[in-house]
Amino acid sequence: MFTRHHASWPKGLAHRLTFPQTSIYANLEVSAQRYPDKPAVIFYGRTLSYAQLKQEVDSLAGFLQQRCGVRRGDRVLLFMQNSPQFIITYYAILRADAMVVPINPMNLAPEVQNYLRDSGASVAICGQELFPQMRPSLGAQAQHVVVATYADYIDPATDLRLPDSARMPRQAIGEAGVHAWHDALALNLQPAAHVAGPEDLCVMPYTSGTTGQPKGCVHTHAAVMMTAVAGVRWSGGSADSVVLAGLPFFHVTGMQSCMNGPIFEGASMVLMQRWDRDTAAELIQRYRVTSWTNISTMAIDFLANPNLSNYDLTSLTAIGGGGAAMPEAVAQRLVERTGLNYIEGYGLSETMAPTHINPVHRPKKQCLGIPIFDTDVRVIDPETRRELGPNETGEIISSGPQILREYWRKPEATAEALIEHDGKRFFRTGDLGYYDDEGYFFIVDRLKRMINAAGFKVWPAEVETRLYAHPAVQEACVISALDQYRGETVKAIVVLREQSRGQVAPEQIIEWARGQMAAYKVPRIVEFRDSLPKSPTGKVQWRQLQEAERAS
Repeated sequence: MFTRHHASWPKGLAHRLTFPQTSIYANLEVSAQRYPDKPAVIFYGRTLSYAQLKQEVDSLAGFLQQRCGVRRGDRVLLFMQNSPQFIITYYAILRADAMVVPINPMNLAPEVQNYLRDSGASVAICGQELFPQMRPSLGAQAQHVVVATYADYIDPATDLRLPDSARMPRQAIGEAGVHAWHDALALNLQPAAHVAGPEDLCVMPYTSGTTGQPKGCVHTHAAVMMTAVAGVRWSGGSADSVVLAGLPFFHVTGMQSCMNGPIFEGASMVLMQRWDRDTAAELIQRYRVTSWTNISTMAIDFLANPNLSNYDLTSLTAIGGGGAAMPEAVAQRLVERTGLNYIEGYGLSETMAPTHINPVHRPKKQCLGIPIFDTDVRVIDPETRRELGPNETGEIISSGPQILREYWRKPEATAEALIEHDGKRFFRTGDLGYYDDEGYFFIVDRLKRMINAAGFKVWPAEVETRLYAHPAVQEACVISALDQYRGETVKAIVVLREQSRGQVAPEQIIEWARGQMAAYKVPRIVEFRDSLPKSPTGKVQWRQLQEAERAS
């Protein structure tokens, strides 16, 4: 067991936690009993109490069982943007003893068909604006589709800026097998006894597919419970917490830190359907938000808001996130604006969010953190699988109760990803990193993302972090470009801060970089763009930029 980090362990926390041996749905049941009238969800001016939330969850679960034939262990597709209906659907599927299959709301019809086909789901619940992408699957993969209208849960008098999808009025859909959300709930059908336990199937998020076809990550209730509880225990969350839920719920970070964790605690969730920096600041001010989990691109945009000083952000007591390292310069600006350290964590779809989080009392910058409760993490040579020591770069492997059970119907991929090491079952993350003498882990890059410049290995993430310290740089993505002499060379695609556009030349960035990093790491090419392509979870799509460079 890796214990080097125990000297930096948060005071007052045990190294192990006793987690509830119940289903995730039971967390909602308990919170509804404890805090029936407390706001559970606040969505553009409308509030849903815990008692109301549970009542609607149970009604939808009854409809899924009695009208759609959902049974224990079935997979149900959840195709929706952040909304009260997403939460209700997620917990209703679990109440019906089935498994949630959450998918990206940016998927198009052929991709939706693939997810239905791969998961074997015959029932789906989607947002009204996404139904056109679901329609081609009707009668084939999907036998029943429940369609939700987000506007039904919004205060029509709200002064908040609404995404277009949230404004869309309810539309009648008369096709066979299609059910309107409000009609399904109006029946108030009661579900059968809830029998799912810790080892039952709970949720199956799909990997991003950057290294091949997306794979379903099978998680039990026990795995989901582990990181939901661990996250709030680590951060000191409570029933008095007010969480800004701006990360997408279909992704495990948003799912755990902004939905499942808060429901376990009985906290209030202030939902954003789409990221909007002014709306985020207004929600923090209006509802006295205490906790905000985000990713670095959100924080960068938030701080770039010229109106930010007009908002009262003093209610915030915790800011953190993951997905990509927070550039030191950006983290420092957050400290200057809020007085709070950005607490970074690390996890994957396969690990149901965190395996690492920085100690709140002693975080390190650009650091994954330390292994959390009951989690054993090592670094191995990716070729020989020999375990490496401190400050040696290799592949990070993780073992713990949050690790996926398997990749859905992909035994070969499962066997490749889940290995035995030191008598334990470990997951190969595919991320290259190391741990320092104090047991803090640092990521170097993805296993397959590396630039070989005349024999020198350059890790793009490291160069990006350095570039963020330039006062004119708002965002940066580093890729490889072909070079007749070096084979590959370093190219940086940069978004300048608004006030620096037209004032700074690529050559100035290159010259500045020469004083910040070893010569072989310095970008030989800098290209300015107005924006960088991002995934729905806000991660910069470096592979898309890399493939475009290769094609050119």
